[in-house]
Order: sequence, then structure tokens, then C-alpha cells
Amino acid sequence: MKNLVGSSLKDLENVALDYGQAAFRGRQIYNWIYNYRNKKKNIEQIDILPLDFRKKLKDDGFKVSELSIQERNLAKDGTLKLLLSTDDNESIECVGIPTEKRLTACLSSQVGCPMDCKFCATGKEGLKRSLKASEILDQILFIENEMNRKVTNIVFMGMGEPLLNIDHLLLSIKSINEDFQISQRKITVSTVAVPKMIGNLSLKSFQILGKCQFTLAISLHASNQKTRETIIPSAKNYEIKNIIEDCKKFVRDTGRRVSFEYLMLSGVNDKLEHAYELSNLLKGFQCHVNLIQYNQIKDVDFKRTSFKNLQLFQSKLINNGIAVSLRKSRGLDKNAACGQLRQNAKVTNFT
Repeated sequence: MKNLVGSSLKDLENVALDYGQAAFRGRQIYNWIYNYRNKKKNIEQIDILPLDFRKKLKDDGFKVSELSIQERNLAKDGTLKLLLSTDDNESIECVGIPTEKRLTACLSSQVGCPMDCKFCATGKEGLKRSLKASEILDQILFIENEMNRKVTNIVFMGMGEPLLNIDHLLLSIKSINEDFQISQRKITVSTVAVPKMIGNLSLKSFQILGKCQFTLAISLHASNQKTRETIIPSAKNYEIKNIIEDCKKFVRDTGRRVSFEYLMLSGVNDKLEHAYELSNLLKGFQCHVNLIQYNQIKDVDFKRTSFKNLQLFQSKLINNGIAVSLRKSRGLDKNAACGQLRQNAKVTNFT
């Protein structure tokens, strides 16, 4: 299969030339693929191309999309969650999060996830496989098509662990930057943290992208090693102090501050003593903390912390000199927690 999504302008010009067409035919394909108003997904529907050229491309296995929409969920706040089917009958999720001035696409990097975080619906299904760059990029096109807006920001916070699919992650970022015209500074890569991979991420970014200007977000969710291991089983392989040291090196190598995601779980990690521990852990280098309200899921015992506790926790961090912000959950009425839509679809299919 030859998916044209993710192809550069030069790549598509070469495709046209290989079929005896003028180079401008490649430019027509390029403009057709990356135009968010274009909702057609089949080669034969590119009606600006000669019919015989379209037929040859189709016969030779070229495609514009390997995904199809299985389910759409639109929340009251405008958040759109899509369940997409792959060519091998797996399911992935992506989310469009609109505000007045921006449209953020939350993308998946894998089918399922191997990290088994106890608060996450995706981890309950395990890992099926990693996504190709074209499948990652196609999620953006579906969000743009469905919401009839250009995506302005990207977050790799959907299904999967991006650093376990690092090559296709960086290839997709290259296309997001060059073909979708979205600056690296508007891209966030979120990871639970995998040993040795933070350094590998910055190294490969310079090799593949020529620069490393996206935001690295660490799903920390705890202020000490013991607590982290209770909610993130993979944490036993990566001491929290080593994560912080690797993040400090990432800042030195790239000049970009690191964000730490901290999911507030009632009675688990939301006490003032945890805020004090977190302050001591993070002080002294360029970083930022995002406190996140928990989006509760079925069959998981974790509960959302009270808003009062959240504010007290936030104030403690600020008073200790830590840059912090509160990220509110979106799409609460439409299964917006990562993995919920896919999990619910599987239950529906088997009952």
C-alpha cells in the first residue's frame, strides 16, 4: 500500500513525473490532500487529475487514507471525539478541541498502549501495534474535515506511548511542520517516560527535523517514586529522580522547557505534602506543571479530587516558585477520557 498522506510536495511531483505527467499534477495532489475543506478520501475522486492518471494510481495501490470513521461523539462544549477504523480492523481515537482562536488535535500514536497506567482506559486493552506516520497524520485530516477548520495545535496525548514509536512520531512531526504548516512550537509530545528515550528523542529530533522546538510533556502524576509505581506500573523501571535528570539534560540540549502533567487523584497524590514534595523535586530548572482534573472511567477506583483541594495544591506550588496552570477536562459528557470510546465500542460489539 502506498499512502500519499505525509508525502512532501517534491515527493508528489516525482510521483507525477514517474507516471509521465507534468510536475504540476503532483502539486495538484499535494494541495488536494492538505486542503481541510476537501472531504473526499479516494484517489478516483481527485477530479482535477486526468481520469487515466487516477486509474493508474489506484490500480498501483496508491491511497489517500487508510482510516475510516466508526463513530463520532460531539460534546456540549464543542469537543469532537472520533473513533477511527484502520485497514486491519483495529480502532484508534483522536479528539478535536476547539476554542475561539485555535483548534487542537489530540492524536494517537499506537493502537492501544503497553504502559498499563491504572487511571487510563487505553492501558486496559494492552498494545496491538504502533501507527504509521500516515495513520497519525490522517487523524488531523479527519478532525479538520469534520470540524471544517484548520488545526492550529497538536498534542500527542491520545492512545499509546509516543516514545515507543519514535521514528514514525518524528516523521509525522516533520510533515505537520512542513505540509500542514504548523510550527513545532505548537506541538506537544506527552510521554509516561521510557528509560533512555528522552535523550534519544532530542538526538533523533535534530537528525530528522533539524531542530527540536516542540514541547516535551512528562506524565508524572506523582511526587515520589512509591506513589508513582502504584498508578504507573512501568515506573518501577525508571526512578523519578532519573526522569528529572534526563529532563534537565533535555532542557540543556534543546533550550525548551519541559512540562509535567499531574493528574489530581483524590487521596492518592493531591495532599499538601505531595505539593511540597513536587516543589522540591522540580525546583531549579526550566519547567512547568499542568494540574489536570481527572476524567473518571468505569471499573477504575480513582476519583477526581475536589476543586478546593486542587486550588490549594496549585497555590502551594506557586508559593514555592513553581510555574503551574490548571487544565480543565473537556468533553466530559461524551467519553472523552483516552480509550473510553474504543473500549465502549468493543463492549457494544461483543454484547
